[in-house]
Amino acid sequence: MAQNDYPKTNAIRCLLDHGIPFEVFTYPYEEHGGTRVSSRELGVDEHLVVKTLVMETDAHEPLIVLMHGDCEVSTKQLARILNVKSIAPCDPKVAHRHSGYLVGGTSPFGTKRRLPIYCEAGILDLEHIYINAGARGLLVRLHPKDMSKALDLIPVQVAIPNR
Repeated sequence: MAQNDYPKTNAIRCLLDHGIPFEVFTYPYEEHGGTRVSSRELGVDEHLVVKTLVMETDAHEPLIVLMHGDCEVSTKQLARILNVKSIAPCDPKVAHRHSGYLVGGTSPFGTKRRLPIYCEAGILDLEHIYINAGARGLLVRLHPKDMSKALDLIPVQVAIPNR
């Protein structure tokens, strides 16, 4: 795929507007395949593929969590950090309403509504990451520190490695 021959999603427009360098990658999307499929299809370590999770507090306040593809979020630890009773993933329809993206294509860039974004701290130490670009089967590779040009990231340590 030529570098300019890709869908111009809200996420891509946001990256361009903020001057964030990126490279586009596409892969055949599989329902419920997650980062396991995208890492396999792109031939990259799943740890470098960052998932964008729309979650909410017990008071139904939405938030985004950026997490390594090969890890889960400790919702208990995140709830402690935020001083709330609990945190859980949003229902897909609710997540779509908050972000403007379909589950499986959610990006932290160009969301419909500005949401707090909690980023697993280790992500920021990586040389580059692959993150969703606003459509299913569409990822961008970028330097994680460049994300702060467009996003107000809140680093946290809430990763639970998959077994």
